[in-house]
Amino acid sequence: MQLFITLLQDINFEEKIQNAPSKEYEIGVFIGSMLPFVLLVLLAYLIYRYNKNRINKE
Repeated sequence: MQLFITLLQDINFEEKIQNAPSKEYEIGVFIGSMLPFVLLVLLAYLIYRYNKNRINKE
C-alpha cells in the first residue's frame, strides 16, 4: 500500500533543482528519478528470461 501511495505523489523536479544547494544535488535528483524505471525494466527482463528458459527445458 505504501508503494502505491509513493507512486501517486506529485514530484516537481524543476523546483527541486532550482532550490538545490549544489550541482551534485541535480545529479542525485536525476539518478533518483531514473532508478525506479531502470529497476522495473531489469525485473521485466529477468522474468522474461526465466520463463523463456523454463519453456525451452520442457
